[in-house]
Amino acid sequence: MELTNKALQRLADGREYRSMTMTVRAAETEDQGMIVEGYATTFMQPYLLYDGRAYKVFEQVSPAAFAQCDMSDVIMQYDHEGRVFARTRNSTLSLSVDAIGLKVTADLSGTDIGRQLYQEIKGGYTDKMSFGFVVAEDQRSEVVDHETNVEIVTRTITKIKKLYDVSAVSIPANDMTSISARRWADGAIGAIEAERLSRANKIKKIKLLLEV
Repeated sequence: MELTNKALQRLADGREYRSMTMTVRAAETEDQGMIVEGYATTFMQPYLLYDGRAYKVFEQVSPAAFAQCDMSDVIMQYDHEGRVFARTRNSTLSLSVDAIGLKVTADLSGTDIGRQLYQEIKGGYTDKMSFGFVVAEDQRSEVVDHETNVEIVTRTITKIKKLYDVSAVSIPANDMTSISARRWADGAIGAIEAERLSRANKIKKIKLLLEV
């Protein structure tokens, strides 16, 4: 999708996006609505953000990440824009933390477009989703794979400040998720390289002082 100015501003303000997969749960009776459910994220299961020649960047989410997260009014959209299909405020969207991760359950029966989306998900035409959030705290670790000489960077999200939305997306690797993930990966790699350069300069200065 082509990013709007509003979407670009959200990215600039620190909002991050990651992909998720939704499935359809068949309602036992007609009055149970058209239910889709899945996990916005699973806990402590690293997923790849960036795969390069010198670096691989992974990310994982701590089980405590949502303990203080603001989920007071989360909405469900399509490509993070436009009409709202479900929301927590009117109880058509529910979010719950369990041993696996953050579970999302949405009743799409309330609007015509929601019912259409349900049929698309049920038919397998749309099976990827994305969620938007802001990180409050995280940790970074680095190890070197000595066989390949590739540095493996792992980001652990320990605290999420706010969850904004969950959205069905038109293609699996939509722009919002790919740009958001790459932005963090580039920042982490840049920070590591800056730290290495700083250490190298300090060592160089110490050697010069010792030679005096």
